[in-house]
Amino acid sequence: MTRASGVRSLALAAGLATMAAASVAATATPSATSPIQLGGALSAAETSSALRVFLALTALSLIPAALICMTSFVRIVVVLSMLRHAVGLTETPPNMVIVSLALFLTLFSMSPVLERINNDAVQPFLAAKPIAVKDAVERGKAPIKEFMVRQTREPDLMLMVELSGAKTPASVDDIEMVQLVPAFMMSELRAAFQIGFVIYLPFLLIDIVVASVLMSLGMMMVPPATIAIPLKILLFVLIDGWNIVVRALMGTFH
Repeated sequence: MTRASGVRSLALAAGLATMAAASVAATATPSATSPIQLGGALSAAETSSALRVFLALTALSLIPAALICMTSFVRIVVVLSMLRHAVGLTETPPNMVIVSLALFLTLFSMSPVLERINNDAVQPFLAAKPIAVKDAVERGKAPIKEFMVRQTREPDLMLMVELSGAKTPASVDDIEMVQLVPAFMMSELRAAFQIGFVIYLPFLLIDIVVASVLMSLGMMMVPPATIAIPLKILLFVLIDGWNIVVRALMGTFH
C-alpha cells in the first residue's frame, strides 16, 4: 500500500468515527415537525445541521490526539528525541524534522493495520451498497485494538483497569479502549526509554573519555562538550547511525 493510500485510510477511518458521532447526535435532536426557536430564527433542521458541523469539526480536532495515542508515533518520536540529546545537540535536527521523520516511520509501521482498516471498513463503507456507520466503526477499530494489545504490557493494562475501577477483562474483547489507550502509551514510553538508554551508552562513554583526557592534560577550563560533540557526530556518521537506529527501532514493533 502506498503512503498516500495509507494516509487516506487513516483519515477515512477518523471520518467514520466522526460520522458515527454525528449520527448519534442527530437522532438525539428533536424532529423537524416540532420547530425549535433559537433566538426566534432557527428551525429544528437548521439546528441539526449546525450540530453536525460542530461535531465534525470537534472530531477533526481530535485526529492529532488519536495519532499520538493509538499508533507507534509515541515510541518513535521519543527515541529520536533522546538520540538528539545523546549526541548533545539540543536543537539539531529541528523539531519539525524529527516529527516529520516520525510520521513517515509511523506510516510504515502501521501500514498493515491501515490496510486492514481500508479493506474491512473503508471500502465496504464506500461500496455501492454501503454498510452501516456503526458497523464500519467497529470493523475499523478492531485492527487498531489488536495492534495496541500486542504492544501493551499486562502490568500496565492491569494498572489502568484497577484505576478505572472496572472488572478484570476475561479476554481481549472485554478490554475497553478507555483502559487500553493509556496502558498502551505507558508501554510505549517504557519501550522508548529502554531503547534510549542503549543509545545513550556509547555517547556517554565518549563524554567520560574526553573529560578524563582533558583532566589529565590539565585543561580543566575547556568544556568537555566542546571536544566530545564533534567526536560523537563523527562516530555517528561513520557507523551510519541513522540507518542503524531506524532499522532497530522499526524492528521493535510486533
